[in-house]
Amino acid sequence: MISELSEEFPDLTVSKVRFLESQGLLSPIRTPSGYRRYSAADRERLAYILRTQRDHFLPLKVISEHLEAMDRGLQPPLITDPTPRPPEVVTPAGSERGVDASVRLSEDELLRESGLTESELADAMGQGLLAVGKDGRYGLAELQAATAVAGLAAYGMSARHLRTIRLAADRHIGFVDQILGARAGSEDRPQGEVAGSIFLLTRQLEGAMLAAHIRDGYPASR
Repeated sequence: MISELSEEFPDLTVSKVRFLESQGLLSPIRTPSGYRRYSAADRERLAYILRTQRDHFLPLKVISEHLEAMDRGLQPPLITDPTPRPPEVVTPAGSERGVDASVRLSEDELLRESGLTESELADAMGQGLLAVGKDGRYGLAELQAATAVAGLAAYGMSARHLRTIRLAADRHIGFVDQILGARAGSEDRPQGEVAGSIFLLTRQLEGAMLAAHIRDGYPASR
């Protein structure tokens, strides 16, 4: 691994790598005989550490915080704004493969990214609009929900007013579950992929009907 990075980091030594391991920043796989085996991800991680040290003079404690956030699926922070950010989600409803399940956000990160206050988040959770995971963190689906709740709050709608959306979502889920149950065992694709396809199509239909209503009922120009 050192030879692969030596051109960019000529001062890199085995003792430097061992020191970073001792600080918990690197965790290579150990073979039964005790040798270290470095993966491509280990090399990228080491390169990130070295570049951040060299180019921005950040202490290892801060770099460790960056790496911990990246391990939870967040994007490497910009040094001009050293705040780890979740990856951008292009389609609010996800896709056929759903949202990235590897991204895990703390409550502070969810509040910062969504714009919700602590009390608004508590209200949204109380209404069943989103929930914290078993690991005490939130995923991208919860971030999408929280962002929508914050956006609707600007129009005077509290979480209590949005319960009807939760009920509609429950009916939608029940409808799709019924379809999947009837087709159990008849698909070659993984069940999660099939579920994503059906949800995407049903949301497309729902979105088209809403778009037609807005077009016909609320003219764009006066």
